[in-house]
Amino acid sequence: MSKKVTVRQEEVLNHLPKEVRAEAVYKLSSVYVNRQPLRGFTGEDEKKYLRDQVDVTPDHVEWPKHTKEFWTNLTIPVGWAGLELEIGMDDSGEPLQIMDWIKYNFALKHPHVAMSEKEMKSDGNKRFYIQDLSRVEKARYNDIQVRKDADKEFIKVSSNEKGMKRILRLMSNSNPDRMNLEQIENALYEIKNANPKKFFKIATDKNLELKSELEEMVSAGVIRRIGNQVVFLDEILGDTLEDTIIHLKDKKNSSKLTILRAKLKELSLV
Repeated sequence: MSKKVTVRQEEVLNHLPKEVRAEAVYKLSSVYVNRQPLRGFTGEDEKKYLRDQVDVTPDHVEWPKHTKEFWTNLTIPVGWAGLELEIGMDDSGEPLQIMDWIKYNFALKHPHVAMSEKEMKSDGNKRFYIQDLSRVEKARYNDIQVRKDADKEFIKVSSNEKGMKRILRLMSNSNPDRMNLEQIENALYEIKNANPKKFFKIATDKNLELKSELEEMVSAGVIRRIGNQVVFLDEILGDTLEDTIIHLKDKKNSSKLTILRAKLKELSLV
């Protein structure tokens, strides 16, 4: 089945006219890694895909020499419009275009090649990127699904003031007890839009209520957070919040949790 990707170059802005820059061709060439040329394949894959690209067979004594020369001399010219590569496979699992498949795998491992334009622009060492429209669409689809899931959870919790406060307490530095209902919902909506994945994870956390309680206890001074540790008086309740949850949910520590809740209630009445 056919599948195509495009290797694209970084657009270099300089004093030359745009028409001249558009004619520029950059070469994705060999680099050395640990004194050896970068290889698109190793082991059995190299034998499989390079057997018809070099002058000797994989069992020949000079196979290593010839494959090394192949990777050393491999150069991929990338013009302004990019270089389209056919990376699809036939029904038997063989590449439709063997050299395109070799170039693609070489580009995947190349230190100057990013997997997206965004990654290339954020990394000063990248000069090329692989444009895979199917991957872009998949990422966009996944992002939409995450946002839809977050929206569903927001709608559920928006009718529950306590639930909104719990999430807000874990996702912001705001104290929801000092906010009215409209402020709470508005703040939570903005947080949900800014980070839907985190919102969904927290909103569906089975330990949401207890985590929120512990955060409230920290704010009230009932317990302390020292680094990642959670401390009550001189006792370390857990090295992390998750450890603390496990510790307090243990039946033998139920009285400890009761004491913590009682102290929080006392402070809330002051």
